[in-house]
Amino acid sequence: MVHVLSSRIILCPTDPERSRAFYGRDLGLAVYREFGTGPERGTVYFLGGGFLEVSGRADAPPSPAVRLWLQVADVAAAHEDLAGRGVEILRPPVREPWGLVEMWIADPDGTRIAVVEVPEDHPLRYRP
Repeated sequence: MVHVLSSRIILCPTDPERSRAFYGRDLGLAVYREFGTGPERGTVYFLGGGFLEVSGRADAPPSPAVRLWLQVADVAAAHEDLAGRGVEILRPPVREPWGLVEMWIADPDGTRIAVVEVPEDHPLRYRP
């Protein structure tokens, strides 16, 4: 059995400065640590129970199969805040048939990001 102590998602953007501005300024993610120097230096952001590292540089955007899922306490407030910061909202918050309230945005390379609220009455919050 592998005993995982920590985890992170690593993104190699096509434009590191633009992506750092998006995740740090636009999404407002707090910085866990920074490393290296120059335009391709790394920045690791807190991401709830894990981390998001933006480092290096890619020649092409990531596969559309790569997506992020970010749970927030209040997706309506997140929608208002992100729209006010100029983040493009791909789809405003909608209560899905499975009971979650989801909004979709994308980072500068097109990585789709689900911003999700788990409502009080959702089974994920049920405690027998």
